[in-house]
Amino acid sequence: MRLTALPALIFAATALFSPELSAEPLLGVAAPLSGPSALLGTQVRDGATLAAEKTGAELAMIDDECSAAGGAKAAQEFVNRKVALAVGFLCGEALEAALPALKQAGIPVITVGVRTNSLTDKRQKTGWPVYRLAPRADAEAAAVSRILPELWRDKPFAIVDDGTIYGRELAESLRAAAEQQQLKPVFLDVYRPQLDNQIGLVGRLRRAGATQVFVGGDRDDIAIMARDSAELGAGITFAGAEALRGSSAGIPLAPGTIMIGLPEWYETADPDVVSAFGASKVMAEGYVLPSYAAVEIAVAATAGGTTGIGLFAHLDEDEFKTAIGPLRFDANGDLTGSLYRAYQYDGTRFVPLGAE
Repeated sequence: MRLTALPALIFAATALFSPELSAEPLLGVAAPLSGPSALLGTQVRDGATLAAEKTGAELAMIDDECSAAGGAKAAQEFVNRKVALAVGFLCGEALEAALPALKQAGIPVITVGVRTNSLTDKRQKTGWPVYRLAPRADAEAAAVSRILPELWRDKPFAIVDDGTIYGRELAESLRAAAEQQQLKPVFLDVYRPQLDNQIGLVGRLRRAGATQVFVGGDRDDIAIMARDSAELGAGITFAGAEALRGSSAGIPLAPGTIMIGLPEWYETADPDVVSAFGASKVMAEGYVLPSYAAVEIAVAATAGGTTGIGLFAHLDEDEFKTAIGPLRFDANGDLTGSLYRAYQYDGTRFVPLGAE
């Protein structure tokens, strides 16, 4: 058992704040339902609401305002209402402000949005009863470094970045991972972003013999490089990370562009659940399906009124069947395995690399 990862205080306090045993647990849902993040908060609300309708759970829905004050208010409301478990929390400020009170009350939290590494890295020290369905902040770079060296093992590849902290970390992680596997890029460089063309860079890549290029940069820069490569007949395939799903200035991506990114959940989730959202006229996008899955996990973990040590044991040890697939937490409360996959742009959308 992994229960030693959390202080005994959590389990002692649970006896004072546990909800009455019920087949229909009261679950807290915290999301920014007002302010600039309200659109994302609505996705959390919609996903949690449909899951509650499906499972019979009762929800206590609170606007955490994506702020420390809102998070503290939500936590106190959850304690007062004796919720069994809380889900949601897209914003780090709100979650960190909520955790002290939730820890004292023995209420575990499943966040669907906060990626900060320290949230779970410090879990054994802080005793925060937090689990997350969101990937860690370093998970993207780890996925790039895991997938691309294997994919490009027998191909001349290059690595370029735009000089930002984000781009440089992705590029350096990939370079280091390739080096560990005795793979050496034929070209390394830092490029100037947001130019109208990247012909000079593409020319240098072609002369170096690169046929595959990872770009630590944004969507439009990658689109421009691929466009210029096609015009020069360089025959280069470009790859990027999650930024490829970002907004565009109207420059189309080249078919064949590779992305290391997260799934579009509506494409991979249980089709019956996706259909249920369609029947409810809710778009199953963004945080909708992860929030649905968080409620499914909460209901399974609290089945039969389970609280205290038994509840944490379920969260620490069980694999949960959810609409987005089977999920399990590790000793720190992060998901085991990686949600990231390799995708290729087919001219309309990103599809799993190698899919027919």
